[in-house]
Amino acid sequence: MLIWGFANAQLQQVATSNLVWNGVTTSSDERIFVNIPKIEGAKGISVGEVLKDGKIIPYPNEDWNNWQSDADVTEKFVRTNSIRLINGLLWIVDTGTPAMGQNPLSGNALKLVVIDIKTNTVHQIIPLSEIAKPSTFIGDLRIWGNTIYLTDAGEPALIILDKTTGKGRRVLENHSSTTDILPIKAEGKIMKDQKGNEVIIHADQLEISPDGKWLYFQPASGPLCRVETQYLNDENLSKKDLTSKVELFYKTPSTGGTAIDANGNIYVSDVNKSEIIKISPEGKESLIIKDKRLLWADALWIDDNGYLWIPTGQLNRLAVFQNGKAKWNFRL
Repeated sequence: MLIWGFANAQLQQVATSNLVWNGVTTSSDERIFVNIPKIEGAKGISVGEVLKDGKIIPYPNEDWNNWQSDADVTEKFVRTNSIRLINGLLWIVDTGTPAMGQNPLSGNALKLVVIDIKTNTVHQIIPLSEIAKPSTFIGDLRIWGNTIYLTDAGEPALIILDKTTGKGRRVLENHSSTTDILPIKAEGKIMKDQKGNEVIIHADQLEISPDGKWLYFQPASGPLCRVETQYLNDENLSKKDLTSKVELFYKTPSTGGTAIDANGNIYVSDVNKSEIIKISPEGKESLIIKDKRLLWADALWIDDNGYLWIPTGQLNRLAVFQNGKAKWNFRL
């Protein structure tokens, strides 16, 4: 799989691997961290650091990355799905699910793990089992101040957590804005599992505007909605009143990942057309790049120098979506 860097209208290959990854994040001193979701339940690295020579090492260490069935889940990655570096802390979503379509294991399998990259040690673990439902699958997270926003792609909802206490609540449960009702298309085909059922990914991508006013969110198949964070954060606001504050922002395509820049422009990966589009704060679309090598561009990342990082995990080509036979292409 590949990671691309994009700037000045040029696509540059940054790293490659035979591992499937769906996320990348970078530090100011040019360290690169990747997320390996192990959708089909494979063993091995869940979170890795890409070294200068291209080698990927388990991060923060091998012990966190060697979980096996029936082993303790408290200080192990079961199956990670998202990583983000914020103020020197690497935030990691551990879905707690051994493989795609399975429910989170009991205990602290479902959790957020926070690592201090200066010391390469775990700074905090936030269990999520109390706010989860049986089929919860945490898609991604964003943080503003002391509040953590999560998407639940398995049991459609947004989750709002207090960063200090870890206490949370679910909002917009089963609302049209968090529920996947459209087919997910990749490379011109509707995504289906091995049983022939359409793949459903509820609330998945989310972004916060640079001023913290808006939270943008969507199912993987779109569309992109938004709501002011002041309403999300108001615990006294009724379900009906909160629902009335949700706005349709843009009819996005089937999406692998998103990013937002300092000007509030949202970048969306169209996994059906292998392109990246930009949506302005006013809701105007423009094409950033279209390239056949962008096979399932997933969680995007904008670094301190303004480069757009694009991990291409080719997720739709996994065996689980291809009648049992993977169709990866390592010679892009």
